[in-house]
Amino acid sequence: MALHTLTKITSKRKKRLGQGHGSGRVKTSGRGTKGQKARHSIGLSFEGGALPLKKRIPFLRGKARNKPFVAKPVVINLTDLSRLPKDTVVDVPALVKFNIVEKEQAQARGVKVLGDGEVSVSLMVKLPVSSSARKKIEKANGTVEA
Repeated sequence: MALHTLTKITSKRKKRLGQGHGSGRVKTSGRGTKGQKARHSIGLSFEGGALPLKKRIPFLRGKARNKPFVAKPVVINLTDLSRLPKDTVVDVPALVKFNIVEKEQAQARGVKVLGDGEVSVSLMVKLPVSSSARKKIEKANGTVEA
């Protein structure tokens, strides 16, 4: 055995406090003497009784302040539509029927078709579509009505 063959230990073990006289941390278990921190644990946000920072700053700060009021639509791609049979009318009830979208989400947020992937069957799409999806659907002899 040589020193360079030993495994490296990069982390120390957790201190086990209150384990008796042989541990070297007996009377106060490593907490020092007296005071609030010696008697019980204090939350990270506790500031010694002063008004906490989260109560001193004004309301409506940060990212949650100006959330959009309209939820973004459920996005499906042409790869999802490629498994539909020929001459299918693609609307929300059809997508729910073929288990492509969930009914509640589709009715609440709407559905939009994006052009990722290829479609080989002709479809009649009655949903909002992106420009690339429109080109690919029409290239496959399908129609877009939205």
